[in-house]
Amino acid sequence: MLTAGLLVAIVAPPAVAAPTRPDLAQQWTATHDDAGAYPSVAIDWDVPITMSDGVQLRANVYRPAGADGVAIADPTPTIVNLTPYTKMVSGLVGAVYDQPAISDGLVDFVNGINLSGTPVSGIGELVGVLGGGGMRNFAVDYDLIRAGYTQVVVDVRGTGFSQGIWQVFGEREQQDTVEVIDWASHQPWSNGRIGMSGVSYSAINQLQAAARQPAALQAIVPVEGGRDIVRDIVAPGGGFAVGFVPAWLALVNGTKWLPNVQSILQGTFDWRWLTDRQASPLTFTDLMIQALTVPDLQTIPPELSGFLTSGSPVRESLLTDTSRIRTPMLAYGGWRDIFHDAMVQTYASSPLEPGRKQLVVGDTYHLNFGSDLGRPGSPPRLDVWQRAWFDHWLKDIDNGVDRYGPVTLQQKGTGDWITAPNFPRPGMTYQRLYLDGTPSGTAPHAVADGSLIAQPPGASDRLTVAPNLSTVCSPDAAVALAGAAAVIDACGSDSRIAEGAALTFTTAPVAAATELSGPIGVRLNTVHDTTDGYWVVTANDVAPDGTSAMLSSGQMTSSLRAIDDGLSTRAPNGDYTRPVPYLTLDRLQPVIPGVPTTLDIGLPATDAVLAPGHRLRVDVWASDVPKSIMLRPLLNAAQLAPQHLQLDPNAPSYLTLPVSRPVG
Repeated sequence: MLTAGLLVAIVAPPAVAAPTRPDLAQQWTATHDDAGAYPSVAIDWDVPITMSDGVQLRANVYRPAGADGVAIADPTPTIVNLTPYTKMVSGLVGAVYDQPAISDGLVDFVNGINLSGTPVSGIGELVGVLGGGGMRNFAVDYDLIRAGYTQVVVDVRGTGFSQGIWQVFGEREQQDTVEVIDWASHQPWSNGRIGMSGVSYSAINQLQAAARQPAALQAIVPVEGGRDIVRDIVAPGGGFAVGFVPAWLALVNGTKWLPNVQSILQGTFDWRWLTDRQASPLTFTDLMIQALTVPDLQTIPPELSGFLTSGSPVRESLLTDTSRIRTPMLAYGGWRDIFHDAMVQTYASSPLEPGRKQLVVGDTYHLNFGSDLGRPGSPPRLDVWQRAWFDHWLKDIDNGVDRYGPVTLQQKGTGDWITAPNFPRPGMTYQRLYLDGTPSGTAPHAVADGSLIAQPPGASDRLTVAPNLSTVCSPDAAVALAGAAAVIDACGSDSRIAEGAALTFTTAPVAAATELSGPIGVRLNTVHDTTDGYWVVTANDVAPDGTSAMLSSGQMTSSLRAIDDGLSTRAPNGDYTRPVPYLTLDRLQPVIPGVPTTLDIGLPATDAVLAPGHRLRVDVWASDVPKSIMLRPLLNAAQLAPQHLQLDPNAPSYLTLPVSRPVG
């Protein structure tokens, strides 16, 4: 059915989302928080695990123990966590959360914070991570161990106290994970049933391992993981992630130099550890510097070009084929997390039936995962959910966790938690909304205050936007900095400061509550004065008071605009709903100055409600600092020149939006 060329696909009526199950949440919470079957925990420190190439990884092994502190003799299910942030940190955080006087005090402190209405209200939101249970997923959950699990925390090769050169998700590191799983499954304290836990890096590690299908791996709980490291975080849209990657590399490269002080005191210091650190003192830092300084494509070193070349061993090692995951998976992401689209796509691509795979998405950043869980009206805490997942899949306990969800979402706009049978939720209509130069009257602060309308524009127009630093204070910056910029409320929750240097296009107010669920495709008809450029697009929910809250953000380097149709999705009329660029130098397509160039830009999936009286807005920039900047050779081609958006009735710019009712 078509209506004036606007509605391009109509599916089933909107589904009524079922509420979350408080009875199950309470049941699992009581089970997790009881005294446990065993009174204490025994720890074996720095256990060596020898890999097939002779490199020794170091692990801490946490086992259930009796009142005398002696580990039990019975084998138990085993949870494996591989971390680059040193197992010392995991041990310290786990020990802190094992002290009720401290952990309960943290929860009470977080729940008592109310900074709403202040310029730094984002602080309260970020520290919520202390009370959502996620820190136990990140570190060590002593309650889980006392319930009859063994936990093995391993320093990734080249980090912590482990030998070797840090590979950053490389082929050898992935092989290490499989070998650690096999090692753990054959230890006398293990019954051979292995689960995996962990956040961020450790979540990616889980997905990589599950895709390799080791026989002993029977359950995973990845929190904020990625599946394509280049697209997800290193080079979103083809620009280098200067907001996150340098700080992250500095963190891991710095902590990997912390020595095992106890071994020094005991005279058992591992000299190979020191030799390996000297061989790669600042892993991948040289490649980062090259990406920002190499002046032209001809002089890019092979190590760097491997990241941006189709089919290269480096690029292939950073891709996780999540369609191979057969391990029961509870996946958590955040709408404002740097990896949130990866978790949505991981869930969608896995062939597991719903129930054996579950997706949970909160409205959180990378730093405050799970912060809204465990509260009245919310699903259970992350540590509680993880325990229920492992109890079911590793201990065969019928606790209903496989019947929860299977998709549990916190909707943007309302903050309400809902469950759904799949994602995107059923009942959405794909609608085109066109960018038009007619003033909407809602954004006088912007470079251009255009309209977002349901018909193609009636007249041609050309709008110009220049690279700038306005996005330093923006919701997109808050995402790129893992939430750090959100402590300033004007940066984390409102786009208006950044919109001062953007082109904006805004709809009329919606008359009734309008739901959005799924990815958003944007087509721009652009004109460049040089042979390259960089475009950034966000979709925003504009409240009656003018607050412009970002729903999703996408970006593209103009010369890297070639789309991989094998990975992309389209609406029935052919519009891209999720265009996926190759982002490889062998697909480079320099633009011709002065000639219109079509770009298809994907905005990662979201789930939101536009309340009556609210509007939808599209913002367009020519830069996105600190989220990313163009690679130096492409930046030289772009010359930081102004860029133009050509609004042409015969070649319109538009977005393809998944909505429950027509907008505009």
